[in-house]
Amino acid sequence: MTPLTEQQKQLLFDYCIGLTSEKETLEAKQLISLSNEAAVICAKIRASLAAIENLESEPCPDELADGTIWRLNNFARSSQLRLRQLLASEQDKVVSVKGRFWQNIFETAAAAAMIVFAAGVLIAPLNLARHKSWQQYCQMQLQRIGQAVGRYSADNNGELPAVATATGEPWWKVGYQGQENHSNTRHIWLLAKEGYVEPGDFVCPCRSEGKALEFDASKVRDYNDFPARRYVTYSFRIRCTKAGKAHLQGPQALIADLNPLFERLTDDYSRPFKLKPNKDLLVLNSINHNRRGQNVLFCDGGVKFVKVRRIGAAADDIFTLQNTDVYEGVEVPSCETDAFLAP
Repeated sequence: MTPLTEQQKQLLFDYCIGLTSEKETLEAKQLISLSNEAAVICAKIRASLAAIENLESEPCPDELADGTIWRLNNFARSSQLRLRQLLASEQDKVVSVKGRFWQNIFETAAAAAMIVFAAGVLIAPLNLARHKSWQQYCQMQLQRIGQAVGRYSADNNGELPAVATATGEPWWKVGYQGQENHSNTRHIWLLAKEGYVEPGDFVCPCRSEGKALEFDASKVRDYNDFPARRYVTYSFRIRCTKAGKAHLQGPQALIADLNPLFERLTDDYSRPFKLKPNKDLLVLNSINHNRRGQNVLFCDGGVKFVKVRRIGAAADDIFTLQNTDVYEGVEVPSCETDAFLAP
């Protein structure tokens, strides 16, 4: 089909935001069914709108509201007084170059003060709205990954995406392309390698240093793992040694924003890995959302933003192993109730 015209693109935009008539709605639906370009445009518009529509309203603190109103009233009163003074001065026809100069200076200063004040009032809410939007978009990505896990499982006798690994294999070597199945991310890479999900969905939108894959699907299959650490900014559950291959059930954590313990993994795979977390690392939230919390994809397909690392009835820390003080990159949980999401 020929490329869409600007008029057709406008029709799709109006349809997505609910401004089309009954006839235009039918035209838009027909266009989407016939054109892949139209379907992609409509999906992107709806994804953008979903992030805005799902923003949670947060009440403004009373002291901030009162202070804002007080300042605006003072500014209005001072502006009215200044206006009366200017009118009186104009009526007196007392004009001097020096007076005009200082008048312009005062008016410019007043305008600048208003801009600074407005910026101070609006920057915080705008930042909050932006972070909320990224948080929602991140949730949608995790939902797509969860759906991909479900499709993979349905196609593979209920098994989770997994590659064969031997006991004691290092799970920290993200991006290693050798034949050995090192790194915990090789399991989830199967979803991208076999076309169940787009590779770019593994990069949280909040991570400025993250980079979505920029090559076509045919080249994805040439890799055994993510090309490098920056291409994956989520952490994935490491299964315990006693776990079977069946799909995990219930509200168990499956994927989450990047584990704060393993934010800075070395690319030198020849060096041994050893980490003893300090007290700060044991309480930090993920860096993906400025330490405010982390999105978690659960085994039942649900996604939730949590402000603490300990979740569930057992208050288990999803970013650490129980009874483990030092990590050498080969540890695995001893039971399924000990969730451990790493690199």
